[in-house]
Amino acid sequence: MMRGCGAMTDELQSDKLTIEFPCDDYHMSVIADTSSGFVSILEEIVKRHCTGYEKKGLRVTASRNGKYQSFRFSIKAESEIQLKQLHEDLKATGRVHMVL
Repeated sequence: MMRGCGAMTDELQSDKLTIEFPCDDYHMSVIADTSSGFVSILEEIVKRHCTGYEKKGLRVTASRNGKYQSFRFSIKAESEIQLKQLHEDLKATGRVHMVL
């Protein structure tokens, strides 16, 4: 998802969109198991990778049965490497099912 960011297409792969870095308003969603304290874990990971992250933009929504939570927030995306490392660290918690 690239809302809020300029997207470019490669002429050879016109069906694949890429992000124009830096992107000040890159929206992310994380789907994780519901567990107490996960907000702190999520924020520690995001702050490690993203300067200027602000908690006030974090939106947490529980699934209908309460088993999962969705975390939506925006970051300043600096590079593909940054996004890949952020994704890997979130998945490494063992609680995250999806990072979008």
